[in-house]
Amino acid sequence: MLRLAVIALLLANAGYYAYTQGWLRSAGLVTPEQAEPQRLQQQIRPETLKVLRAQGATPTPAPPPPAAPAAVDPAASAPMAAAAPADAGECLQAGVFDEKQAAALRTAAAALPQGSWSLEPTPITGRWMIYMGRFDDLETLDKKRAELRARKVDFDRAGGTLEPGLSLGRFSTEEGAQRALTALNSQGVRTARVVLERQAATGFILKLPAVTDAQRQQWLATLRPAMAGKTLGSCG
Repeated sequence: MLRLAVIALLLANAGYYAYTQGWLRSAGLVTPEQAEPQRLQQQIRPETLKVLRAQGATPTPAPPPPAAPAAVDPAASAPMAAAAPADAGECLQAGVFDEKQAAALRTAAAALPQGSWSLEPTPITGRWMIYMGRFDDLETLDKKRAELRARKVDFDRAGGTLEPGLSLGRFSTEEGAQRALTALNSQGVRTARVVLERQAATGFILKLPAVTDAQRQQWLATLRPAMAGKTLGSCG
């Protein structure tokens, strides 16, 4: 009995499968059409159908239309050439000049543009020297040099109006010079003494705040004869 039931179930399933696949269409057994437009024909008053928005929902705004591309100005898009920096000039200075030298510089610099130069005052401190001399002749000078070398004492030419003579040191204060002389006396130096080589005074510094490359050679040629052998260098 159970076997007959299983066979009957299998036959029923096979028949239903053949029916749904349309294999029994020749026998007049046709599966109802479920595709369009049959489903549309089964709708009941579709014109009354309304789409309702959920309470509290915010409608999604339509995206704005794409903006038209902006016109490109060829001149604006072209790379700008870097402007060449103007030659602002270099600050140059020379000195220190004494009052007499400064007077000569004022005369020479008068040929330069107004405001292009200045002579700025600066203090010149006094200077003291440990001095040996003035010697009667060069033979005596050479003999004294030999004595100082034997005692291992450094020396230099005295210079200026103190020639022929020897300097055993220069100092910014008289006190410092006297202390150094005492030390030399202990080394056997007996004939040296402290002299004032230069008085304290007011000096001057020549300053050219903005000399361009085009001006440099002409201005130097104008000032050089009055610069007492000094040279211009960068300020600061």
